[in-house]
Amino acid sequence: MKKLKVKVTIDRPIGYQDAFGNIYPVNYGYISGVIGGDGEEQDAYILNGPVNKIDLFIGIVSAIIHRRDDNETKWIVIPEGTSISEEEIITQTYFIEQYFDTYVELL
Repeated sequence: MKKLKVKVTIDRPIGYQDAFGNIYPVNYGYISGVIGGDGEEQDAYILNGPVNKIDLFIGIVSAIIHRRDDNETKWIVIPEGTSISEEEIITQTYFIEQYFDTYVELL
């Protein structure tokens, strides 16, 4: 199955601190033109990608984090030609997803 290639605009780069004091250890952003469950553009974590702050990332959607207690999903975007396990996704997104009842769907 061919994976979906997307362009992610980074609005929370590595090191970003949100209003709750959470510091982002990964780049995080949104996919323009794709509307998520909250009515806003689809959110995406960039995993196994650049370890520095970036503005834009093009990669492959490899998984979806579903939240049972929220109407949002989070797409997992990784560099093309790479892979990531469910365990790695859970570990790398724990800094935020610990506050939600989530499960990972690998694509």
